[in-house]
Amino acid sequence: MRKDKGLNGDLDRLPMLTWIMFLKFLDDLELQRQEEASLAGKKFKPAIEPPYRWRDWAANQQGITGDELLAFINQDESTLPNGKRGPGLFRYLRTLTSSNGDNRRDVIATVFRGVQNRMVSGYLLRDVINKLNGIHFTASDELHTLGALYESMLREMRDAAGDSGEFYTPRAVVRFMVQVTDPRLGEVILDPAAGTGGFLVEAYNHLAKQVKTVADRKLLQEKSLFGCEPKPLPYLLCQMNLLLHGLDAPQIDPGNALRHKLTDIGERDRVDVILTNPPFGGEEERGIQGNFPEDKQTSETALLFLQLIMRKLRRSPRPALNSQPSTINSAARAAVVVPNGTLFGDGVCARIKEELLKEFNLHTIVRLPNGVFAPYTPIPTNVMFFDRSGPTKEVWYYEQPLPEGRKNYTKTAPIQFEEFADCIKWWGKAGQASGREENERAWKVAVADLLANGCNLDRKNPRGKEDITHLPPEQLAADILKKEHRIAEIMTSIQKLLLKDS
Repeated sequence: MRKDKGLNGDLDRLPMLTWIMFLKFLDDLELQRQEEASLAGKKFKPAIEPPYRWRDWAANQQGITGDELLAFINQDESTLPNGKRGPGLFRYLRTLTSSNGDNRRDVIATVFRGVQNRMVSGYLLRDVINKLNGIHFTASDELHTLGALYESMLREMRDAAGDSGEFYTPRAVVRFMVQVTDPRLGEVILDPAAGTGGFLVEAYNHLAKQVKTVADRKLLQEKSLFGCEPKPLPYLLCQMNLLLHGLDAPQIDPGNALRHKLTDIGERDRVDVILTNPPFGGEEERGIQGNFPEDKQTSETALLFLQLIMRKLRRSPRPALNSQPSTINSAARAAVVVPNGTLFGDGVCARIKEELLKEFNLHTIVRLPNGVFAPYTPIPTNVMFFDRSGPTKEVWYYEQPLPEGRKNYTKTAPIQFEEFADCIKWWGKAGQASGREENERAWKVAVADLLANGCNLDRKNPRGKEDITHLPPEQLAADILKKEHRIAEIMTSIQKLLLKDS
């Protein structure tokens, strides 16, 4: 792929590799399902018809190549591998629609609406296809190896992405959030800003250890994991990431999670667990802002997602399932990565946090070390943990330190899961805060104190060393921009009042 003049770096190569792998994986899965249907005496309806299946045009190593291959893939109409004229591969895949309640076709169509073939040499493309044809996606050992390889490729893409790396969360942070939130089989887990699927993959691995019966596996595969990702590239990567880790039909919504009116979200739309790192620093259009209460409308994406997450948590605990009698009885809960600005923000931000403190139990805020997301953003980040067990009485803070002797993290030396060991030990059994004790890293603040101080959650460690370091220029610039946005919001409100008076 490096030889092809149409590809420029990993950001071009990984998506190319992904859509080719996607079609090979799908064909292997279809062959397996066809055989199972035949043994059961049932009819099988393929998601992709001939001659567009992998086995029809790609499996033969001496098959179509060069300009003929490129024409078949790229053009709206071309000569097909069977010699007839018809829609090209991408045109065909993009126009698929579901039938008989099978949503595989819709997923395929959505995936390929955002895909382009950037390779300009049909001969090099044939070489890539021949290499991937040797992978057997139905072999569990090969699938496990490929899943691990794919994760390393995602990390490499993050390193090459620069500003585009916003949809990647360090694996150690993801694993920590999943472990302490402890999703149970039978609960519905959602990531409304799924990116490349890191939270959903880790949640799948966590739930897979709880599977004991065929019914449990069906529950895991069909009714446990849901996501939302509107950007075409991470949507494609998310689908492939979940497929490679064992989820047969990922249920990822390709639309903006914020597109629905908040008041239209009812109990049937709510979930048990939300794990996410929503985008921050972005701005949403007026149409999206209009989906939120008038006194809590803002262009800041992170604050809109926080309101959505609060609304999406189930109000009452899910009843116990027969196969999991003692586990599905905890309150709906969320773990959310937020920037420091969310903790100290006033105005709309303060009103959202007041609702959070009064109607939810914001039991823990883990303050992540500076540089966890470096070099992609210098903004300090935190993880907020809250649930539906009742109003907040006190908020526990835990300051996660840098390893001894380290001044910062880098892309070649990122944060490790083992660094959270002390925090996990302190966390308490089943996430209960009752047995926690204050120490040099952990402290608590009464909710009355927080409410009396404008819902400022940015509380420093009372036992910590005085931080005399200066904020990086990028953080100062971000803080100034945030204040300017707030000033603009105030001026808009004043203008509305003046217009009403006149």
